[in-house]
Amino acid sequence: MHKIVQKISRPDPEAVKILGELGVATVHEAQGRTGLMKPYMRPIYPSAKVAGPAVTVLCQSGDNLMIHAAVAVCQPGDVLVVTTGSDSTDGMFGDLLATSLMAHGVLGLIIDAGVRDVSELTAMDFPVWSRAISAQGTVKATPGSVNVPIVCAGAGIKPGDVIVGDMDGVVVVPRERAAEVAKASQARVAKEEKNRHSLRSGELGLDMYGLRNKLKELGVEWVDE
Repeated sequence: MHKIVQKISRPDPEAVKILGELGVATVHEAQGRTGLMKPYMRPIYPSAKVAGPAVTVLCQSGDNLMIHAAVAVCQPGDVLVVTTGSDSTDGMFGDLLATSLMAHGVLGLIIDAGVRDVSELTAMDFPVWSRAISAQGTVKATPGSVNVPIVCAGAGIKPGDVIVGDMDGVVVVPRERAAEVAKASQARVAKEEKNRHSLRSGELGLDMYGLRNKLKELGVEWVDE
């Protein structure tokens, strides 16, 4: 059944803010190296960053009808996450849809398909992560769904999950774990800063991480020649 779910639960805004500030690499590590989308999902310009609850969209390949439908249920601060029923690189999103999303307070787009009008999107400072850039147009003729569980670029996403995107890619944090992962991410940053200080002081990673014993266990020998 095709459907548009109008109301979803969203995560704590403070947790979303923290996750966005700490970034994809830290968040991914802090939640046990899970939730990362495939590395072909790249931002259309280097400074792109986003963090917010997901409004999910399932489209037919080459058809952006359901993206238009999704705008009607978005709230300020949301991130639109779009996938297709089969692989697609068609340009399903451009500057006109971005104009509409920005008017409704949507912070960015994650789409496992193609986008077009990249120069305009960049000038608008609307952050987008996509599988491809393509001028290939689309139609508006096939039903899909909005705010249902989807898989986008290899990552499972439920409506309201936290999406974090930057130059390192895109990571998904389950809504119910947002506060927990935010706290773990902060702890990881503090630990990394301590390690960074030790490395600047000349300490070897071999000693800091206790890796000499690991090398010995693996049978690696130190020799002079």
